[in-house]
Amino acid sequence: MLSSLSEWFWQERLWLPPNNTWAALEDRDGLVYPHARDLLAALPVALALVVMRLAFERFVGLPLGRLLGVRDQTRRPAKPNATLEKYFLTEGWKPKEVRAPLLPPSIPFGQPRPPCGRGLGNGMWPYCQEQGSPGRPLHTHSPLQPALYYWYLLELSFYVSLLITLPFDVRRKDFKEQVTHHFVTILLISFSYSSNLLRIGSLVLLLHDASDYLLEAGKMFNYTHWRKVCDTLFIIFSLVFFYTRLVLFPTQILYTTYYESIAKWGPFFGYYFFNVLLVMLQLLHVFWSCLILRMIYSFMKKGRVGRKERRDPEGSARVSGAGDRDRDRDRELEAETFPRRWKDLEGRERTRAGVTRKEGGK
Repeated sequence: MLSSLSEWFWQERLWLPPNNTWAALEDRDGLVYPHARDLLAALPVALALVVMRLAFERFVGLPLGRLLGVRDQTRRPAKPNATLEKYFLTEGWKPKEVRAPLLPPSIPFGQPRPPCGRGLGNGMWPYCQEQGSPGRPLHTHSPLQPALYYWYLLELSFYVSLLITLPFDVRRKDFKEQVTHHFVTILLISFSYSSNLLRIGSLVLLLHDASDYLLEAGKMFNYTHWRKVCDTLFIIFSLVFFYTRLVLFPTQILYTTYYESIAKWGPFFGYYFFNVLLVMLQLLHVFWSCLILRMIYSFMKKGRVGRKERRDPEGSARVSGAGDRDRDRDRELEAETFPRRWKDLEGRERTRAGVTRKEGGK
């Protein structure tokens, strides 16, 4: 049954252009071609990357962060606050937006506050070739180069490791978009490798890697409070992101895959599948570009990069059931940060309660 299912799934008419067969991609005469089974090596490599990340966070990231002056805020235990407890009992720890004005406007409802020391090891930060020449078919019978194989393997392993650790990372407002991006990227890498679309696939990888290192560098300087360096990197990152994702990607990559790739062969299922994934990726680019534009507006208005555009308004800090801990931490923080406002609110509550008792006595 499994062999029949595999034979049906790998039909040549689905994944290869007309008049092409898998036999043409078999190894021969000392030449090596890409095969789908090669990508199975990404699973153990992804697990190794997860272990390396945890080890880096514990033994390199945290000591380096302390050396650079990154410290967790010391939080004193908050005193019991009856008004605050009553509000959370009646409104819940995720109050509706229309009820938010009842509380001080500067209280960050449900906003996760990850320890600053984790910043240097955390992959989330608020903002994760050669082109086919005109008329040249997208699908070729070029043999696989070892360097290209290791690049594909590392990229695929990296995104698989991100999916593994995503439930334990800080949850942001674009959590669903992040999950979609990782799945689409994994499918694109796997499909382009299995179908020997290495030229266009490597182009997509290169365009995405062009801005990622700027984002990670800016994140580290942001946690170390090097504001000028962080703001400079943010501006450079924004320019590179807009140029690679909104200019080069649609005008060169999408145009080539949609129009020029079928100059020799007609469309087939793999053609539509590949282009749908690329269009989904472009829609995510537009979504994140809007967030970056909002941050640029905030930067021009306040003079520094803000981080609130990707905060989660719905509240949970982590997907893995850490809501209760975050709720308690938010209560303590609110009671500490706004004691005078809560004292006034508590006084008004007592006044209203006294008036109610007097009316009841009458």
